[in-house]
Amino acid sequence: MSELSNQLPTEPISAVGVVTSLNKVPDGYCVVAQTTDGSDADLWKDGLFKSKVTRYLCFTRKTGPDVVADMKVIDIKDALPEGFTPVEETVDTKETAMRKRRLCVKMSPRAAAVTAVYDIQIIAKSKYHLVNYTCVGEINNMGIWYRKGDVSQHQSSQEMSSTACSDAPPNTASRKTTSRPDYEHQSSGNYTMTALDDVPFVISEKFFENPKEMQQVNLMGITIKSLAEIEEEVSRGCNARLPLTPLAQNAKQTVLGL
Repeated sequence: MSELSNQLPTEPISAVGVVTSLNKVPDGYCVVAQTTDGSDADLWKDGLFKSKVTRYLCFTRKTGPDVVADMKVIDIKDALPEGFTPVEETVDTKETAMRKRRLCVKMSPRAAAVTAVYDIQIIAKSKYHLVNYTCVGEINNMGIWYRKGDVSQHQSSQEMSSTACSDAPPNTASRKTTSRPDYEHQSSGNYTMTALDDVPFVISEKFFENPKEMQQVNLMGITIKSLAEIEEEVSRGCNARLPLTPLAQNAKQTVLGL
């Protein structure tokens, strides 16, 4: 058993690629130039004939929006696993990355990732097994192994405050007052404070009960009287047998059903 450092790197791997030469590794990338036993980690070389073509695995831990959540090695004829993207071209020259086999990676947004790939090692097929590592597959009689770990979510105080506010139930959802009714909130559960909040609304006392007598109103020379005044005028007219006013006469006919 071959055992590497037990300490997990501080940052997960954010991209995986293949380069044609050890001298053409992009800035910020690490290249897996040798296997764990010190052999050449060329993923292209032929076992029978010495080839001038070379391919080396490289990766970066540059902070970005995505991280590598998983990796697989499949046959060139196999269907692409769901959610995985093949490494088709070399990073430096845009040539074919591999032959016969394909390295596939699965990316995940950093904010949503629970686990991610933190380290990649290449070992001789039958010599070693790595503790805490998982075998992705074999290329050119070598095994590609990765180590995964939990993704730590780093949030600024502003983001934490925003999240806390969005997760907490609105204070106004259960607030009750004696001076105004509860609001029926929309399905979103949000309530906007206004300048009228906490201002008591009270119905004027003049609307609590009707006045005992209606006040006389003179509208365009026509005096509007209350029912009691009309009945009193009708009664006086009947007792005195005096001619009634047109308004009283109409009221009398209405009362008698004439």
